[in-house]
Amino acid sequence: MANHSSAYPIICASFNQDNSGFAISTKDCFKIIDSNTGRICYERAVGAFIIVEMLYSSSLLAIVGAGEQPSLSPRRLCLFNTTTGAPLREMTFLTSILAVRLNRKRLVVVLQEKTYIYDSNSLSMLDTIDTVPNLKGLCAFSPSLEGCFLALPASTTKGAVLVYNVMELQLHCEIDAHRSPLAAIALSTNGKYIATASEQGTIIRVHLISEATKSYSFRRGTYPSTIFSLSFAPSLQLPDILAATSSSGSVHIFSLGFETNQRSKKSGSFLGSILPDSVNDALDPAHHHVLHNAVSAGVRSYAVVRKVDKVADSSSSEIALCRAVISLIAYNGYFQEYTFTLNSQNESTWSLERESNLLAVVSGNAETS
Repeated sequence: MANHSSAYPIICASFNQDNSGFAISTKDCFKIIDSNTGRICYERAVGAFIIVEMLYSSSLLAIVGAGEQPSLSPRRLCLFNTTTGAPLREMTFLTSILAVRLNRKRLVVVLQEKTYIYDSNSLSMLDTIDTVPNLKGLCAFSPSLEGCFLALPASTTKGAVLVYNVMELQLHCEIDAHRSPLAAIALSTNGKYIATASEQGTIIRVHLISEATKSYSFRRGTYPSTIFSLSFAPSLQLPDILAATSSSGSVHIFSLGFETNQRSKKSGSFLGSILPDSVNDALDPAHHHVLHNAVSAGVRSYAVVRKVDKVADSSSSEIALCRAVISLIAYNGYFQEYTFTLNSQNESTWSLERESNLLAVVSGNAETS
């Protein structure tokens, strides 16, 4: 997620594919940080970057400069090896690169009106997608090779999203999710679910990709707010929760799988128990849990659900407790980690476990040039 305003010291922030590490960039350097320990794994002080993307915990990075010096053009993608401290390959495009996504098989480069798909190993171009003007480089990518999808805006006037199968190199579906243009998109790790928010920011919707006409609908709030990020919990099936951050400074948790386990007993159909019949059907507000004032209002933020644990009731096989670890990066330079707990009575608690100033931490093995 790049910060297109210079109001805050962090220019971009991104977690890797399994959320075990994250990258941040400032006007002077970029850092790779271990999510579990907060330890800086790598730091390079050569200027500002608008994109720093990791490939899991490997030594490969995809980096794009902010253009403040000729060697860091926003039109040049550098595949960089942190072990050797040297570029592996550089690729130059006609216009500025707005987003990069990758997994072990595919590399995706998003420009304003085109998106390129490459083989990650040979770097041969596999496909080009012509898109509507995508000024913010909005996209979502599911890293799973079994359900590897790319989501892009399909309209500039409404909240339509194009879902493309990156492994099979073909359009999978197009979903009309909102009346207003999209502001945020997220795909679940397994590629089965997609979450969207419009520029209004009042409704969050979750679609089952294989049945693109059905969705959850959650009301975030009554008044418009900018949704900065959406993140599913890691899961092989239905993710238990979806996290969102907004310009109000709040972190929102929408419960999916945990509470639908309680409801499914009343329904003969599993999908019927979790998916409303209409895109306009909103689930009960009880499925929405909010941590107010996590960051100052207006400060851009990015939250991910790093893991979810379920605790079974000792007297039955039912799930009694759902516990999630939420990591939050605020673009004013702070990292926070919370434990979110939800019990079977739908009572939730938040506990701040860690907080650090990402700008104050200095690595002992920083590189300069």
